[in-house]
Amino acid sequence: MKRHVLVSCSIAALGAAAGLAPAVHAAEPAHLLAGYTAQAGAPASPERGRKLFTSQHGREWSCASCHGTLPVQIGKHASTGKPIGALAPAFDAGRFTDAAKTEKWFRRNCNDVIGRECSAGEKADVLAWLLTLKR
Repeated sequence: MKRHVLVSCSIAALGAAAGLAPAVHAAEPAHLLAGYTAQAGAPASPERGRKLFTSQHGREWSCASCHGTLPVQIGKHASTGKPIGALAPAFDAGRFTDAAKTEKWFRRNCNDVIGRECSAGEKADVLAWLLTLKR
């Protein structure tokens, strides 16, 4: 099983490095992290991810404005009040298991928070930090 995961991660990373989009359904958040890290060409930094997530970037909101400083419980959209499920994968097993949904929300939220799309490195950093949050 471990060999299968390593091979799958390697295939995802190679595809990402070649500029291919990740598979529509990733088996694990680690697959997406491997792809983003390969695209970035540098190791992900959980600390950079935490800082990006909790800081404002010249705009009204930070990621934490809706998801909470530690996104391990239900958050609330800052303007609509709509509940948002826990973002950390250890607290919501469905998080970061669908590449298309992950890209959709990164694109939308990065535009709201930073005013542009996040880079592959920024996505890798945030995801690496979220993966450190455990029950």
